[in-house]
Amino acid sequence: MRTHLKNDIPKFDIVHSHSLYLFHSLVTGHYCRKHGVPYIVRPHGTLDPFMYKRHRLRKMVMELLFENKNIKEAAALHYTAAEEMTLAEPVTFNAPGFVVPNGLNVSEYDHLPKNGTFRKKYPELNGKKIILFFSRINFKKGLDILIGAFDLVQQQHQDAVLVITGPDNEGFGDKVREWIGERNLTDKVIFTGMLTGEDKLAVLRDADVFALPSYSENFGIAVVEAMACGVPVVISDKINIWREVESNRAGKVSSCDHVQFAKEINALLANEELRSIIGNNAQHMVRDYYQWDKIGMALEREYTNILRTRERRPQSFKVRGDASV
Repeated sequence: MRTHLKNDIPKFDIVHSHSLYLFHSLVTGHYCRKHGVPYIVRPHGTLDPFMYKRHRLRKMVMELLFENKNIKEAAALHYTAAEEMTLAEPVTFNAPGFVVPNGLNVSEYDHLPKNGTFRKKYPELNGKKIILFFSRINFKKGLDILIGAFDLVQQQHQDAVLVITGPDNEGFGDKVREWIGERNLTDKVIFTGMLTGEDKLAVLRDADVFALPSYSENFGIAVVEAMACGVPVVISDKINIWREVESNRAGKVSSCDHVQFAKEINALLANEELRSIIGNNAQHMVRDYYQWDKIGMALEREYTNILRTRERRPQSFKVRGDASV
């Protein structure tokens, strides 16, 4: 990687580097500065206070060696939500920044599987309401909050089932199953593992409520996927698109508190009309905010603005897959 970056970076007019505290950010920043190539850093949520505090000593060493310099001398920092930029401000040395969100190929969600396709694979879901967790099974995803909330939801909606869909790459699922067992909810929770393609669309199509009480989420692409399918979402106020979701009435927002989270889920389960309204709002929001063609043009404008401030010809820059590390 170092050899290729050393040779290739001088050939480009602008470089877009992703994430921090990794080898590539050390090398990319070094060679961009050496050859006078402006570079953009996208932190991917690493500067969120919740994540910034983790492994602080290890990160501090890397900051002193190279990462602080990378941030200070970046042409800009790229955030995917305004909230992410606000949260990162105390540790970015007043570096300039811009917001361009993640996106979806919205057309992939235009033709969803037939209603009930997912339910047919799990007969125990017959006549039940599905609360869907659709994300990595990971410490930061708030599954402790969700299990506590689901326990309370059961008191009002005994027909509710929690479906947990997503990969368990770190063995965190064992802890989640322990929490479920402690609350005697084992027969009310289904683990599907990771689903892709038509299976992914089928579970999103059949969900009554999508729930993600993350402690930290710089964007939340799973939330947007659920919204694209018209699923009403309940998310925490630590998912950085929560303000956009709330202002567009495209979902419910809760603090990272299991009682409040249960309250929001119960409100949706009890009102089918409200679920329909919020689901429709969510689909409109995805088309307005998160289509790749719009996002691509917005990002191109940011590249051009940076090059113009460097008195370089904006038409000359090359956008290639290997320019983004």
